[in-house]
Amino acid sequence: MLRRSARTARTVTAAAAALAAAGALTATAIEPASAHTPGHPAARHVLLLSVDGLHQSDLAWYIARHPQSALARLADGGVEYTHARTTIPSDSFPGMVGQLTGGNPGTTGVYYDDGYDAALLPAGTTKCAGAKSGAEVDLTEDLDKNKDSIDAGQGLTGLPGSILKMTGHPASLIDPTKLPVDPKSCAPVSPHAYLRVNTVFDVARKAGLRTAWSDKHVAYDILNGPSGNGIQDLFAPEINSTAIGYPAGDDWTKDNAATEQYDGYKVQAVLNEIDGYDHSGTHKVGTPAVFGMNFQSVSTAQKLPASDGLAGGYKAKGVPGPLLEKNLAFVDREVGAFVAELRKRHLDGSTTVVLSAKHGQSPTDPKALTRIDDGPLLDGLNAAWKKAHPGSGDLVAHAVDDDAMLIWLTDRSKAATDFAKAYLLAQSGTGNGIDGNAKPFMASGLKTLYAGADAARYFHVRPGDSRVPDLFGISQYGVVYTGGKKKIAEHGGAHADDLDVPLVVSGAVTPHDVRVAAPVETTQIAPTILRLLGLDPRTLDAVRAEHTPALPAR
Repeated sequence: MLRRSARTARTVTAAAAALAAAGALTATAIEPASAHTPGHPAARHVLLLSVDGLHQSDLAWYIARHPQSALARLADGGVEYTHARTTIPSDSFPGMVGQLTGGNPGTTGVYYDDGYDAALLPAGTTKCAGAKSGAEVDLTEDLDKNKDSIDAGQGLTGLPGSILKMTGHPASLIDPTKLPVDPKSCAPVSPHAYLRVNTVFDVARKAGLRTAWSDKHVAYDILNGPSGNGIQDLFAPEINSTAIGYPAGDDWTKDNAATEQYDGYKVQAVLNEIDGYDHSGTHKVGTPAVFGMNFQSVSTAQKLPASDGLAGGYKAKGVPGPLLEKNLAFVDREVGAFVAELRKRHLDGSTTVVLSAKHGQSPTDPKALTRIDDGPLLDGLNAAWKKAHPGSGDLVAHAVDDDAMLIWLTDRSKAATDFAKAYLLAQSGTGNGIDGNAKPFMASGLKTLYAGADAARYFHVRPGDSRVPDLFGISQYGVVYTGGKKKIAEHGGAHADDLDVPLVVSGAVTPHDVRVAAPVETTQIAPTILRLLGLDPRTLDAVRAEHTPALPAR
């Protein structure tokens, strides 16, 4: 990793020193805000920023070349954890849920943005008595009343320029007929009700603090927590809607300039909240105690082969290409805007900024890319199962394959999971590489495949848990499951490129210029936020279940 220039950092490497840093980070924040006296620094606000796709190596690379940048100043002004890891699977939903609950998928019940629950009934079920259980749990744009519109179907005029008028209660824009159904109540299960644990927002609301968040789908209602009202102002413009002003049929992720424009709407929402307004900038409500947003533009710059005349991805192992470098500069400017606005509003002394990522992106070595079409693999598995079991239906109930394999089966027996594992590990074929030329693969592109009880143990749940995948496959490095040649990276797996994300805690009540090299997890962000606000981390269900410590790891 490139070392920072133009200043001397205090690097914390030994466990004892890491604990000393933890004491410095949390000692003053553990008191309730009301207990602080004038002149005594307190974190009355926490601004959480997720830069999806960003690796710790990307942050180090950018700061080494831009030592006076906003990102460099943010890291210098606080504690940088140089060995932070996100959840496995490294998908947006488990990643973000982990940051705001303190729990991993086995505890939260959220394995992916498009998962499966063997105990629920399919969306649209109205006659529940005797209905067969097993349902896709879709937390993507598919839940929107109108997924082609950036306002998810609210019906605003003047879009996209009017998007800040979008409701702060987007659960009203979810189509209930697209939700899985609870067999006991025969009622749709909303995203927030699907979550098995409470969130930072739940706890903050109960303490009388204001909350806000900005994200990419109305399905991020899940972050409200089981109460359904943890977030007072949830701004969730639909990223996978038609990008107005760009080529017909493209959404906001297909052109990187469009993604930056989309991110800009959320940036403005956060700036309005810093100024004490709701996300629209029209209602004076006070600056939230817990608020923030996620950036998408770095992620699309890593995935797109090219956009806006610039090559996407990495030039060489860990070396950002021109499009990605442009987006790192974009994020740097927006982070600088947040810090400047906090200073302008005299909130810099009482606000802590937490910077991390829901997930990384793999591979960062373009030469390692192997694109594999997973469709024939799954079709072949179903065909082999039916041939061996005449009269049976498909074995695969649901599958999500990005740069890992998550498969749920219609038959969850050991015989069935063993059959599926043996079949997949026996498959070889031809994919394509970064240049589009043929590239062979073995074992379905998998390095390791956990099946049945082994998959349950991997996620620390009991075999038979209704949500755990029946097979979880860790791909060989560089494998991306896609049917085309338009994608050069993905996330969701368990490689270092998927997991190794930045984590910086900077501002009020944090020591300055500290580097912690001890391993930490992004689930530790949740108890740290509560501790910074003077609230008890153990009020989080997942923190109690997993004994998740505040940063750094103890």
